[in-house]
Amino acid sequence: MVQLPPSCLVLALVLGAADLILCTGINRCVARNFGHDSVVCECNSTYCDGVGPVSLPPLGQFSTYLSSRAGSRMEPGRGQVQVNSSGAGVRLTLAPYQKYQRIRGFGGAMTDAAAINILSLSAGAQEQLLRQYFSEEGIGYSVVRVPVASCDFSTRLYTYADTPGDYELKNFTLAPEDVNMKIPLLLRAQALSPRPLSLLGSAWSAPAWLKTNGALVGKGSLKGQPGGKEHKTWAQYYIRFLEEYAKFNLTFWALTTGNEPSAGEMTNYSFQALGFTPEEQRDWVALDLGPALRSSSHPHTHVLTLDDNRLLLPHWAKVVLGDVHAARYIHGVAVHWYLDSLVPAEASLGATHRLYPEYYLFGTEACAGWSPLDRGVKLGSWDRAEQYAHDILEDLNHYVVGWTDWNLALDQTGGPNWVKNFVDSPVIVDAERDVFYKQPSFYGVAHFSKFLWEGSQRVGVSASGKTPLEFAAFVRPDGSVALVVLNRSSSAIQFEVWDPAVGYLPCTAPAHSLLTVAWNTH
Repeated sequence: MVQLPPSCLVLALVLGAADLILCTGINRCVARNFGHDSVVCECNSTYCDGVGPVSLPPLGQFSTYLSSRAGSRMEPGRGQVQVNSSGAGVRLTLAPYQKYQRIRGFGGAMTDAAAINILSLSAGAQEQLLRQYFSEEGIGYSVVRVPVASCDFSTRLYTYADTPGDYELKNFTLAPEDVNMKIPLLLRAQALSPRPLSLLGSAWSAPAWLKTNGALVGKGSLKGQPGGKEHKTWAQYYIRFLEEYAKFNLTFWALTTGNEPSAGEMTNYSFQALGFTPEEQRDWVALDLGPALRSSSHPHTHVLTLDDNRLLLPHWAKVVLGDVHAARYIHGVAVHWYLDSLVPAEASLGATHRLYPEYYLFGTEACAGWSPLDRGVKLGSWDRAEQYAHDILEDLNHYVVGWTDWNLALDQTGGPNWVKNFVDSPVIVDAERDVFYKQPSFYGVAHFSKFLWEGSQRVGVSASGKTPLEFAAFVRPDGSVALVVLNRSSSAIQFEVWDPAVGYLPCTAPAHSLLTVAWNTH
């Protein structure tokens, strides 16, 4: 958060907002090295790095923001638009008449573990952390995924209806984790955010008594058939969840049909899961969830199918969206980033978009440190920031309209997680020192989330020759342009951007860097 000294505020009032920038400057990263390939930025109750709210220079100039393995973190720069090409390096040509998808938003998940970690800090540090994500001077998160009851990132196993045989859900009740932790934090995040947050609900498992295996974990699906009492009760459970959260003035933009349905089809799966085949999910949506939602007090809540890895596309979409009875209740397809390297984006996301262009694609979960070969927290890992940025760019270039990280914050072990499935997070909390660390991956998302406002539209951009640079360009609702460029190579790359409307923008992408270039067009 940028704290203005009193003299600045007075000056701002006298001179007007334009001169404010001279006064505020930016808060620099307090870098700490933990022996990985880059650094974290340490924040406490009174200080955190940040560039503050971003305003673009007048026509004829452009802004750049740079993060790199070498230690830059959203470092601001200015450049002069040129009338002629320098001819140096590769040229990226903007084609604003080629229009693609519009952005919905970016965000992370308020799991039980994230809430526990945020609340383990002092009041001042909690506020600072929430500001980093949600406030105007933060990185513009507008999406929050909320687990419906427990998941692996909980400290215990529970659902909201654990009384066997309670088909009427008379004993449905939110957990202390919701009432005392997640809900108060969501309300605080909403209060800090300049726009309404888009809340997204995902359930990991139905109550054990509704399931074939009689347990929250392992291989198991709903008893009976779609249209039967178990399936109807499970649909009503979602409605009750929406109603209970609405009592706290929290309304949901969307629900997914359930987290990772393929997990519940795996023998001995180690944590909460509910198995669905695409055929079962299709019929449950058509006969139970869709009609229940439509006749509830929340009929405009979006429904996202899949909520699993893109490996399952386009097959899953063909089964569910190819059926008119199910498809009429569905708005989009939710994808997780795991195993992305096994299936090309074009063959999964691209193919799905071409088959069903009226349904949007949305990234609902990603985290580093999940793979047995590269496990848990790595403080200062730039490589993981590059993994994030590469995945986001690949998604955006294949019609995805938003991208949601997993836990908003974890502790230094990558938990708590009741099944010890420890992973990494963009924010790592050290409660003992009352500090939190912003990982390189935090900036990996920030280069997108801070600049690609809701309603920004991806436009064409092409390179004049072969280049290791990865990039995507967007026209924002105010007509300005934001271009995000990732250089995963080990040498600096000179390039220029040609926007026919304004001219040539000479730029350099340092080795192992992420660069956002933004400019006004009128």
